[in-house]
Parts: sequence; structure tokens; C-alpha cells
Amino acid sequence: MVYTRETTEMKKIINNPNAVVEEMLQGIEIANPDVLYDREGVVIARKEKSDKVGLVSGGGSGHEPAHAGYVGYGMLDAAVSGNVFASPSPDRVLRGIQLADSGHGVLLIIKNYAGDIMNFELAEELAGMEGIEVDHVVVRDDVAVAESDESTGRRGIAGTVFVHKLAGAKAETGASLAEIKRVAEKTIENVRSFGVSLSACTIPAVGACGFTIEEDCMEVGMGIHGEAGIEKTKLKPSKEIADIMVNRILADKDYGHSEVAVMINGLGATPLMELYILASDVHTRLCAEGLKPVKYYVGNYMTAIEMAGASYSILQLDEELKRLLEYPSNTPAFKEIG
Repeated sequence: MVYTRETTEMKKIINNPNAVVEEMLQGIEIANPDVLYDREGVVIARKEKSDKVGLVSGGGSGHEPAHAGYVGYGMLDAAVSGNVFASPSPDRVLRGIQLADSGHGVLLIIKNYAGDIMNFELAEELAGMEGIEVDHVVVRDDVAVAESDESTGRRGIAGTVFVHKLAGAKAETGASLAEIKRVAEKTIENVRSFGVSLSACTIPAVGACGFTIEEDCMEVGMGIHGEAGIEKTKLKPSKEIADIMVNRILADKDYGHSEVAVMINGLGATPLMELYILASDVHTRLCAEGLKPVKYYVGNYMTAIEMAGASYSILQLDEELKRLLEYPSNTPAFKEIG
């Protein structure tokens, strides 16, 4: 069948809706000379291996710049892409491990979704059979979901980028696999996230939205794949949205009067104008609570295709994490001068 725009309800700059992942990764390789696109594994990897522990992450596509945009100095060594909103297969993850391995071991950074955990852990076992030392951590920063023994529990969302950043910085210092895992787990323990969605998104191969959010409404706590949130409510001003986000996170973890790093993350269709307004309102509220924001990240870090909305992540810092946060990084989507 010849694909024509008239056959779908969506409006996107694409060619074949079934080839968006491959064509996107080709574009990333063309635009960024320090990375390569491995077609066998559907992996973006550093063009030159570093003599250190390798870091690998990934998941379903549609969350760009996560995760391929974080491959480079100071962050990941390889990012594995699944189809849109679908976990990458174990063989793809294994290929990412092989590309990241330089003989010092590999740490997998996995978001807490059942498919990701199953496929990454299976790839870890397969890599072990090849003599590659592999370990993993699981990010579960979304406080919209309760921890439970009866479910996968909290989802991994934009706080994962902080794990990439701090574990990646630690790896560049020549630290051991065990030390890098410790830093990753420390980051996971100290990061929380919460999001609000204003519109649905369209998976290219489907061609239409799988759900709707009314024009005058927002969904509080919706996931980055369109998972149901806590409640659907009337759209509120930025100050009230900031209150909802801050309240949810501070109810989950006592940050005291500590220094924190804050990420205001767009979900794909929210203009920077709105993200900066939200950042200002979050800042006012955090300062009123006695916290000390020392670093802000505002922009698209982990999206949901063209979903409108934003998430807010807060990372509690100590001297070690603050130092690693300031460590230089140079990737297509994340640059820290240091």
C-alpha cells in the first residue's frame, strides 16, 4: 500500500508511519558526528568507545530526546530504541551492551515498566553468557503511582535523565561498576517526579489518538504513554498546577531545607514560554517551603510524542551529587559546560 496523508487523521512530518524510528535514528546520526546508528540493534552509540564502565539505557521510542539524545561524553554510551511506546527486544538491548562494553562492565539504567525490565534483564543474562559483566538499576520516580507488591509500581519518567547525568559523570571519573551503581541508586532514591497532561498524542502507526482530554480539562498524573492519571479536572492556571505538583512530591518525600535540582520537562507540544512560566511558579513555591533550588533544567527532556503538558522533577542534592551534576557532559540533547 502506498502511504498518503489522506489515509490518516494525523498531521505529522513523516514518510512511512511504520519507519519513523529508523528514519529518526538516521537523522540523529547525520546531525551528530560523535554518535553512530547501529542498524542491527536499532541502537545509537558513541562512535568511539571510552576506556571505562559503559552505560546503556533505552525503551520505546516517542520520548525524544530520551534516550538517544543522551549518548555522549558524561552520560550514556548506548541507547536502545524499541518501536513507538514499545520496549526494545532483548536482542536489541544485548547489541547495545556489546557496543557499550570496553572490558570494564556495563550498567543498565531501566525505567520501571514491565516490558523494559523483562527484556533488559534477559539481555543482561545473555551478555553474562558472553563474559560481559553487567548490572542494572530501575528508575521509579513518578509519585502519581503508588508503590505496590501487586503491580510494577511507580513508573520511570523524566527523573531518569538525572540518573543518566550523575551515573554518567561518575563513569567518566573511572569509577568501578559497583561505585557507579551506588551513585545511580542514590540518585533514584532522591528524585521524584509528577506530571500533568493537557492533550493526547498520536502513535504514527495507529494514525489517531487513543484517548481524548477535553479542551477545557487536564489530566493530573497521566503517564508518558497515556496511562490513566489520578484525576481529570478543569484546566487550572500555572500557579495552581505548580501547587499540585509540589504538594504531591513533598507529600511523598521530606526534602527539608536542602539544596535541590529541578527539571521542568515538556511533554512534546508545550511551548517554552509556558514551561518557563511554570518554572517561575514552581520556584516561588519551593522557596516558600524552605528548599534551595540551585540548578534548573527547562525544556523537552522526556516527551510523549506531541502530548501537551509538563512534568516536574526534583532531585535532593548532597555534595557528591551536586559535584556530579556540575560535571561536564556533551551529548546531542544535554550539554553541561562544567
